[in-house]
Amino acid sequence: MPKTWQPHQSKQFARDLELGRTYYYVNTHDTKHNPYEDRHTYGEIVFTDRLWPTNNPCTEGGQSAATFCLNFGPMHEAPPRNMRNLAGPAPQVAGPVPPGYSAKLDSAELLALQASVARGSDPHTRPGRGGKPKKRSRFF
Repeated sequence: MPKTWQPHQSKQFARDLELGRTYYYVNTHDTKHNPYEDRHTYGEIVFTDRLWPTNNPCTEGGQSAATFCLNFGPMHEAPPRNMRNLAGPAPQVAGPVPPGYSAKLDSAELLALQASVARGSDPHTRPGRGGKPKKRSRFF
């Protein structure tokens, strides 16, 4: 079973870790402003060196293992289950094709979808209130 170190065990984590091995920590995201983002993701970190005065393990950039565990812990030996890596691709939550669409798209359909996406993403041609196009600013 993979081991986990809580923030109050930061000194124990610094003593137990192996240099060059990947360790994992959990990120918490605000879903109020990012409704399609996962609530929790995990990140990876590798400690490769030792700090000169204290001989504590650190990253290439000089971040101490004990300080990192204290600030971003808990630290895990294995990737946390049921979470995606923050550096990995985000899940696609929307697109121009409705969910469950299983037919093959021909060139005419692809062109129509591209035109639809282009119309929807241009802020100057998007309809405003009442279905009228927004007025263009003289600066754009």
